[in-house]
Amino acid sequence: MNIKELIQRNHSWADHVAATNPDFFPKLAAQQKPEILWIGCSDSRVPANQVLDMDPGEVFVHRNVSNLIIHSDMNMLSTVQFAVEALKVKHIMIVGHYGCGGVQTALNNNDNGLIDNWLLDIKDTIHQHQDELDLLATEEEKVDRICELNVIKQVGNMCHTRTVQHAWNRGQQLAVHGLCYGLHDGKVKDLNVTVDGTDKVKKLYRILV
Repeated sequence: MNIKELIQRNHSWADHVAATNPDFFPKLAAQQKPEILWIGCSDSRVPANQVLDMDPGEVFVHRNVSNLIIHSDMNMLSTVQFAVEALKVKHIMIVGHYGCGGVQTALNNNDNGLIDNWLLDIKDTIHQHQDELDLLATEEEKVDRICELNVIKQVGNMCHTRTVQHAWNRGQQLAVHGLCYGLHDGKVKDLNVTVDGTDKVKKLYRILV
């Protein structure tokens, strides 16, 4: 497929939408009012809007390899700040997916180049849970469990950010959720680690008001 074909597909889609729903693009151009910030993996098989069955404009999206919340990542932090402070989202969803290639890469000791630096956070998670992982029989089971553990850790990392804690301290409604998506069935699993206030954050990580 070349760029001309892609543009043609876009124009066909736009014409079809405009014909079947004339108000769609004018309403979309007016203003975005999403209630959800989705932070997911860059994997092309996990498109946020389709997974949630929501239209364009309903989900604000940030994606990176293995859905990491790295405190030196200005791109991610800026996205979170805009979503929370300007768009006033009510939910931050950190969504991993089973069989994640980044997790698989972090599990091995190969020299993979620059990406190894990015994946060090996942290696830390593997190290912290090595005893649990050693009890699992197959590498597939280990990868899938690490995918869950990684999401759980990233929920914690998100809750430690200034943007999220400042929102809670000023009384803004905001919850951080951790979920994992199954490529095999298209369904998300709630990891039950939702945090919706500083009272659920360990004291060491709380920002004093």
